[in-house]
Amino acid sequence: MTFNTASFVVQLAALLIVLAALHKPLGTYLARVFEGQKSSPPERLIYRLAGIDAGADQTWPVYLRSVLAFSVVSILVVFGLQRAQDLLPGAGSLTGVDPWVAMNTAISFVTNTNWQTYVPETTVGIFVQMTLLAVQNFLSAAVGIVVAVALIRGIARTTTDRLGNFWVDMTRTSLRVLLPLAFAGAIVMVLGGVVQNFWSADVVNQASGVSQVIPGGPVASQEAIKVLGTNGGGYFNANSAHPLENPNAFISLFQVFLILLIPSALPYAYGRMVGNQKQGFTVAAVMGTLWLASTALMGWAVSAGQGTATAAAGGLGEGFEQRFGAVPSAIFAASTTLTSTGAVNVAHDSLPPLAGGVAMVNMMFGEVAPGGTGSGLYGMLILSIISVFIAGLMVGRTPEYLGKKIGPTEMKIAALYILVTPTLVLVLAGITVLLPGSMSNAPATGPHQFSEVLYAFTSGANNNGSAFGGITSSGPYLSVMLGLAMLLGRFLPIVLVLALAGSLARQRKIPASAGTVPTHGPLFGSLLLGVTVILTALSYFPALALGPLAEGLLK
Repeated sequence: MTFNTASFVVQLAALLIVLAALHKPLGTYLARVFEGQKSSPPERLIYRLAGIDAGADQTWPVYLRSVLAFSVVSILVVFGLQRAQDLLPGAGSLTGVDPWVAMNTAISFVTNTNWQTYVPETTVGIFVQMTLLAVQNFLSAAVGIVVAVALIRGIARTTTDRLGNFWVDMTRTSLRVLLPLAFAGAIVMVLGGVVQNFWSADVVNQASGVSQVIPGGPVASQEAIKVLGTNGGGYFNANSAHPLENPNAFISLFQVFLILLIPSALPYAYGRMVGNQKQGFTVAAVMGTLWLASTALMGWAVSAGQGTATAAAGGLGEGFEQRFGAVPSAIFAASTTLTSTGAVNVAHDSLPPLAGGVAMVNMMFGEVAPGGTGSGLYGMLILSIISVFIAGLMVGRTPEYLGKKIGPTEMKIAALYILVTPTLVLVLAGITVLLPGSMSNAPATGPHQFSEVLYAFTSGANNNGSAFGGITSSGPYLSVMLGLAMLLGRFLPIVLVLALAGSLARQRKIPASAGTVPTHGPLFGSLLLGVTVILTALSYFPALALGPLAEGLLK
C-alpha cells in the first residue's frame, strides 16, 4: 500500500474549504445560542422539573461547583449501572462490568476521554451503550463548550462577578447545538452505510452452510456524537476502522469533518461575543496553521518513515486501513490527536515511529489545533494571554488583553494551567517506568516500550483516549493511574480557567492606547504560534527523545 500525495492534498483542501464555508454561519449561531435570553418550551420544562432558576447568573466558584457536582454524579451513575448491567434491559448474556474497568470507563466517558479498556462487543450491551455512554458523549462535550463560554464572558464582561448559569448553558448546548448537529450527522452516516438497528448480533447461515455472527446496534447515532463531540469511544472494538462504523472513504472523511466542525467554528463565536471579530480570526488562523502543518507532517512521516522491513514487504500494511489506503489513516490520525477525540481508523501502534511521535506531540500541544469542543478554544485563549504577557515584557508595558490587565494573579493562573498536563504526564509515566512489574503492561522492548507508556499517559491527561495498542490497561494499576490522569487532566484545567474568567470579569475595561500590544493580526498570530510550539518542546522534548525519536533514529 502506497501513499498517494495527490489524494492527500485534495482531501485536505476539501476539508479546509467546507470548514471555512461553515466557520461564520455556525460560529454566528453558537454566539446567538449563548447570548440569547429566551428559553424554548422544552428548556423551560427541564428547568421547572430540575428546580433551576434560569435567570440566576453564577459566580465562578458556584459555576465551578456546578461543573464538579454534575461530573461526580455522572461518574457514580455510569459506574453503578455498568456494575448492574445484568439487571438492565438489552444486556443479553452479559454480566456486570468488572469494577476496575467500570471505574475507568465511567471516568473516561465523563471526562470526554473515552479511553476504552474493554472490548465493547463482549462487555457492554445496547442499554449501556445508548443510555450511559452515548448520553455522556453529549454531556461531556457540552461541559467543555460551556467552560469556554464562561471564559469568553469573563473576557467580555466588566466589573461583575457573574459568568452565566451552568445549568442553562448545558441545556442550551445539548438541545440547540449538539443534538441537532448529531441528528443530521447520523442521517448522513446511515445513508453512507453505517449500521443503525437494535440487534445485539445476527446469525446468518451462508449458502456454504457456515454460520456468521454479524454484530448490530444503534451505531450511526452513537458514531455521530462520538466524533462531533470529540469523544472517540467506538461502538466496536476496532473503532472507526470497523466497516460497520466506517464503511467507505466518504464516511471516513465525513467523520474527520465532524471532529473539526465545532472546534473550528468556536473562534468565530468568540470574536462575536467579545465584540472584536479580528480576535476570532487570529485564533482560528493559528489553529488552522497548526492543524495543516501537523497533518502535513503526519503525511510525510507515514509516507517516508516506513522502515526497512515495511518497505521490503511492499509498503504500509499491518494496522492500516486496507480499504481506503494510507491517506485517510494519516489525516484521521492527525485530526483525532489534535483534538480530544481519540477515535482511530488506523492502529496508532502500527504508525511508523516518527508518525507515532507526531501523534504524541499533537496531544502535547494541549490539543489546541483546533482542539476539543470548548477545551481547544480555552486552551488557546490561555496561550494568548501568555503571549501578550511576553509581548508586554518586550515593549516594557503592563500587558493587556482586550482591555483587561494581565497582572500577577492572571499570570499565575495561566502558568499553572500550562504546567498541569505536562506534570501529570511526566510524573505518572515516570512512576510507571520505575515501579517493578508495571512495565509488563507494555510488552514491547526498547524505546517503543517507553513510547507505549508515554503515549498512554499523554492521551489520558489530555483527555484524548487513543492508545498504542500494545499496552494492556485493564488491570488495577493502570486503571487507577490512567483514571487519575483523566480526572486531574480534565478538572484541574477547568478550575483554573473558571478562576481566570472570574478574575478578568471583575476588571474594568481599559481603553487601548498607543502602547497597547495588538492581539490580532499576523504579528501576534506568529507570536502565539511560536509560544505554543516552544512551550510544548521545552516541556516534553526530553521524554520524546527517549521514546519515538530514539526509535525513529534506530530505524
